[in-house]
Amino acid sequence: MADTETTRTIIGVIGNVISFFLFLSPLPTFVKIYKARSVQEFKPDPYVATILNCCMWVFYGLPFVHPDSILVVTINGIGLVIEIFNVSVFLAFSDWPKRWKIIIALLVELVFLAVVIFITMTFLHTTKSRSMLIGILCIVFNIIMYTSPLTVMRMVIKTKSVKFMPFYLSLANFLNGSIWLVYALLKFDPYITIPNGLGALSGAVQLILYATYYKSTRWDDGPSPASEVQLSSKDNPPNLV
Repeated sequence: MADTETTRTIIGVIGNVISFFLFLSPLPTFVKIYKARSVQEFKPDPYVATILNCCMWVFYGLPFVHPDSILVVTINGIGLVIEIFNVSVFLAFSDWPKRWKIIIALLVELVFLAVVIFITMTFLHTTKSRSMLIGILCIVFNIIMYTSPLTVMRMVIKTKSVKFMPFYLSLANFLNGSIWLVYALLKFDPYITIPNGLGALSGAVQLILYATYYKSTRWDDGPSPASEVQLSSKDNPPNLV
């Protein structure tokens, strides 16, 4: 048992490192926004959604909800700070109509989170029941967030081009999903296993598509900025545990 716990801890630390760099992967987007002093065509929606996702996973990993999950708390706590910074950049460089939409979305998330915490702590009195409720919600949110890579993959198949599906980001997503999948299986946790199993599968499909369409990609073609924003998976935050 001790060896399993040690191995799980090591795997979790590796997962934290990989996830940390994935959280930082949209950094070039925010450099562009800062230099332009404008959000241009970039969308805040994925980053706003990731704030709620991180909050849910932090709550899930707390000892009174799901014991022995401190490494889930650490990486999602770090991710939460990064995403709050990202959304703050959007607030700083957006016009007021866009700012109000972001603020309203954040308020809705805050109310939703408060309701979930209230229900969990008031009506559910065991870690098993609390883990089940929060775990199911986390799975649902993660599955919803997987729709953005699916859009990119569909475009890759349609255009037979992987120009806007970066190889290293796809590889990192595959490794991230795989490492957290192993972490979850060492001390079976279905609520971490399911989303990261899907994440590993999504990353694997992206790598297969990259290998399939690499030769047919026209690297010198220059699409419009709007197309680049639409296609680039760098504009979407990673799906993490």
